[in-house]
Formats: sequence, C-alpha cells, structure tokens
Amino acid sequence: MIEKLQNNNIEISNQIHSVFQLSYTVEAKLLDTTDFPPLKRPLESYLKSDNMFFGYLENTELAGIIEVEFTNKCTNINSLVVTPKFFRRGIAKKLLEFIFNRFDSELFIVETGVNNKPATELYKKLGFKEIKQWDTDFGIRKILFERRINN
Repeated sequence: MIEKLQNNNIEISNQIHSVFQLSYTVEAKLLDTTDFPPLKRPLESYLKSDNMFFGYLENTELAGIIEVEFTNKCTNINSLVVTPKFFRRGIAKKLLEFIFNRFDSELFIVETGVNNKPATELYKKLGFKEIKQWDTDFGIRKILFERRINN
C-alpha cells in the first residue's frame, strides 16, 4: 500500500529519516564513498520540506519512500529509497509507477550515482533516458535521467 506521508509530523519525519539513513548507507557503499551528502541530511530538512513524500507500507512497516517535487508539468524525483531488508521486491518500481500515475507530468527527472547499478537499471527499464553525467565536488560521478511523456 502506498500513501502520502505527513512529513511535518515529527514521528513520521523520524521514520522517513531512518529509512533514508539505512538505504543511503548501502548506496554509499555501492558508490565507494565515505563522504555521501544524503547521509548528512538532518531531520529538520524532512520536517520543513515542501516536497511530497509517499511511503510504501509492508503491513505497517515503512518499506520504501519516494520524495517528489511537482512544478510546471515536471515531476522531479528527489529521492527514492527502500529499507534494505525489503530490497529486490519491486518496491522502488511500484513507487515510481505510482508517481507516473499520480502526476500529470510531461517530464519526470531523476539523478543518481553512475555506480548505483540497481537504480540506473531500474530507471532505464522504466523508460528513462540518460541526459548527462558529471563529477560532483565530493567525488561521485552522477547521472541525470529523464522520462518524457508525449501528450
């Protein structure tokens, strides 16, 4: 089940923060880095964020989260994380498909680390096209994907 998360609630934000920390710890290892900015994101940034958070619940446990920003027919997928014990169950795909159906966007964009193979393969499988790659100031090679909807 997927539902909108009320990130301005401290208990919900704590749960969001926890899932992000678990997932991004694994991603940092995939990217072979110890300086991974998403791991430094403070609880307050979830509480005060104007972005929308949707959670995938497995029974009552928060198994995955997608964070999106919708503006001018463009949906920016800021974050997509899954609790490690729920990896390889199609949760990220279900969250993405939910967003495709929920938002009337002509363009969906997302970025990740080039070496995050599970994410890059999923995005390609769901119709995202690589737009560009670049090196960050903290030593991670990133990739930008977009998925255009031809209306």
